[in-house]
Amino acid sequence: MSSRGLPGFLRRSRRWNDFEDEDDDAADNDADNDNKGDEKEELDQDANQRQCQELSGSNEPSHLLNASLQFLQPSAPTGPSTGDVASSNNNSISSSSKDHPNEDHTPADDITDKQTDDQSLSTIGDYDPTAGENLSYRSMTAPPSTSVGRSSSKVGYRELQFEKLLSNNVVKLSELRKIGWNGIPCQYRGMVWKILLGYLPANASRRQQTLERKRAEYKEAIRQHYDIDDDSRTLQEQETLRQVLVDVPRTAPDVPLFRNEKIKRSLARLLYIWAMRHPASSYVQGINDLATPLFAVFLADDYEGEDVQDGSVMVVLSEERLDEVEADVYWCLTNILAGIQDHYTADQPGVQRMVMRLQELVNRIDGGLCDHINSVGIQFMQFAFKWMNCLLLREFNLQCVIRLWDTYISEENGNGFEDFHIYVCAAFLCQFSSQLQEMQFDELFQFMQAVPTEDWGETEIEMLLSQAYVLSTLFGGSDAHLTSHGRQPLGPHM
Repeated sequence: MSSRGLPGFLRRSRRWNDFEDEDDDAADNDADNDNKGDEKEELDQDANQRQCQELSGSNEPSHLLNASLQFLQPSAPTGPSTGDVASSNNNSISSSSKDHPNEDHTPADDITDKQTDDQSLSTIGDYDPTAGENLSYRSMTAPPSTSVGRSSSKVGYRELQFEKLLSNNVVKLSELRKIGWNGIPCQYRGMVWKILLGYLPANASRRQQTLERKRAEYKEAIRQHYDIDDDSRTLQEQETLRQVLVDVPRTAPDVPLFRNEKIKRSLARLLYIWAMRHPASSYVQGINDLATPLFAVFLADDYEGEDVQDGSVMVVLSEERLDEVEADVYWCLTNILAGIQDHYTADQPGVQRMVMRLQELVNRIDGGLCDHINSVGIQFMQFAFKWMNCLLLREFNLQCVIRLWDTYISEENGNGFEDFHIYVCAAFLCQFSSQLQEMQFDELFQFMQAVPTEDWGETEIEMLLSQAYVLSTLFGGSDAHLTSHGRQPLGPHM
């Protein structure tokens, strides 16, 4: 594998020439290189660990740093045997996942994951020797076209994992998060989301009772807050309803499902009721977008996970069933917003905090890009505000967002929509680093208002998640990305 497949901070700590241009004399040198290679590998691993500890601001060895190093290890010049792959892959991280061990893992899965690793490594940027000591990602001029989808046997195995776990009387949430982080099969997604978002209990015997109680509570909220005369509303409540009714027709305009009048009615109703029941936050434009993945996933429950975005499902969907979906969306949206509540209070301090953290992180990992954005007079707040406010829903198609949310919802401690989202945004921005550094104000500003992701699919999203995870292992839980390490201070606007 070429050294161009890894970020600069790892490439500088390896002797990459030993991995390149070996084909001509490989046969003569194999025996001599075996022992030397073992010694060099130990030295290189030590150097890598010291380098990553320095970058992350950690003075102690970290299993997360070791895990990220193994994820970024280059492939051997020649293909390993099946046994080698199965044994070595126990210590590596899948290209689109965290290190989630599973008791039912098989050698066949290891082979599939190893192939996925080798493909994804080629997308993690090129080394720029002028980038100093900053981590350097070079732009991905076009989304990768190769597929890293699982084979049919792999998909079948994953479906069995979910089937087995969800059939238990009490679901182990930690195990559900582990397998859910890598993506959730369509037919199980609705149930998994409802459980991991805390809407449904892990105990199967209590789920039906919980559904009936929560749906009845929502129905009462409709009667109390929505099905009333306008004369009974305060001026502030009337203004909130007016804003909701303005935003609903603008929601996901490219998705036929959300042009359906019944869906518009349900969306407007649940948004208004949420605002009435959360007066400290109230309704903010952008919350309407956050309901769209929930609608799409929960409507698909009755159709074995089939795509319902074309709106055809509304022809046969009963009013009673739509009311149930509306209630489910309301409660799950409420639980998501509870974790990022200060994003939608006055002045939206949570969103501003996330934009600041994003700029500080990009300043650390790709200083050249951060300097260029500042030098042309563009503020991070001008393009990243909507990334935080709408959680990238306006940057990707709905299917990509649903895959992204599989991981966000499966993040431990429920931090996917805030902490991990920042790393996703940083990896996303750095994908286009080289292109952006060639642009001046007008072109760069227009580019950031409509980042070209129309051809992206789950393959690109999984690679983006891989890169974000590597960043989170290096900088998560520390203040390393908040330190300039000798670089120029951030612009005054932050």
